[in-house]
Amino acid sequence: MTVVSGQGGKLPAAFLLEMHGCRILLDLGEGPQPGVKPDLSQVGPVDAICLSHAHIDHVGSLDLAAQLGNPPVYATGRTFSQISGAVLPPERRVQLPVSGKAEIAGLPVTVGRNGHAPGGIWVHFACCGGVLYMGDWSAESLLLPFDEPPAAGCLITDASYGDFDEALSSQVGAIADFAAPGAVLCVPAGGRGPEMMLALSRLGLKAIACPVVRREMQSLASDEDGIISADSRAGIAELLRSMPPADEWSADKVIVATEANAETGLAAQLLLRRNEGFRFLFSGHVPAQTPAWDMLQRGEARWLRWNVHPRWQDTMDLVTRTRAGKVVAAFVRLEEMPLLEQWLGERLCRTRVIPLPVGRDQLLKAAE
Repeated sequence: MTVVSGQGGKLPAAFLLEMHGCRILLDLGEGPQPGVKPDLSQVGPVDAICLSHAHIDHVGSLDLAAQLGNPPVYATGRTFSQISGAVLPPERRVQLPVSGKAEIAGLPVTVGRNGHAPGGIWVHFACCGGVLYMGDWSAESLLLPFDEPPAAGCLITDASYGDFDEALSSQVGAIADFAAPGAVLCVPAGGRGPEMMLALSRLGLKAIACPVVRREMQSLASDEDGIISADSRAGIAELLRSMPPADEWSADKVIVATEANAETGLAAQLLLRRNEGFRFLFSGHVPAQTPAWDMLQRGEARWLRWNVHPRWQDTMDLVTRTRAGKVVAAFVRLEEMPLLEQWLGERLCRTRVIPLPVGRDQLLKAAE
């Protein structure tokens, strides 16, 4: 396993797995800081690209696939639906289920829902002692299920929050209190928008979704692929029926709008009307030099986290359950995880190249 990008900070995801003669790139992202892309100069051709979900820091560098030989790309149907055909033509798409058994470049895998994004999955390779790539994940989502993964000797896990350990349940109330008089709650496309709408409605807040989030809710309400539960589908459908029309936006309304940092979408449009009294709340990672960053630096907006990544305890629980002996803590700086670093000890991988055990069939092949 080679970390191409994603170790040592909030960096684009790109991890190269070499197993049984196959070379598979796990994710190919950009950002979150605009323009930051993985260096593929030393990677060479790969047999497949596997995408965990459709957020830009995991798929935003698909335009570089020619450097890898334009291999087939594996992902769920929901993930593919969020990727332009101009970036990834249909003939290179190979659909994976959201949970269950499948194959990637001829290698058997198990996949499961990651609780982070609609259609998002973790991927488990049983070979070489077991390799588990989590992508981004959360065990706390109020809408998106999280499937427990199998044991694995090598674990590449989202550790974005480092030692942070506050529960989502307490965060929802704080955000609802701020939003009650009226606020623009900025969210990423394909992310926490529908979940936020559902959670706020349960607290009695009648929020309005922007057109992008509304379409996401409509898609989830008609989901037949097991992305969310039947109860959640019914809850989203009922919320859509009771939601007021989205034809007028005023500062006294609770508005859930894309994009996450007010760089595009309805959030960017309402930012231009800020003198009408619109209040802005951001709840995820805020890259420098974005509208959200500028507003927060000037004290003109509020930031309250809405968990979409694992807390410290969640990460420790995952390592314990999977019995991983090698752990790559991705998307976090070491100084943000001193407690986790101490707890992991020798299991924490600090180098970019992680050797994997050689299976018996590989030894026999090498001896031929």
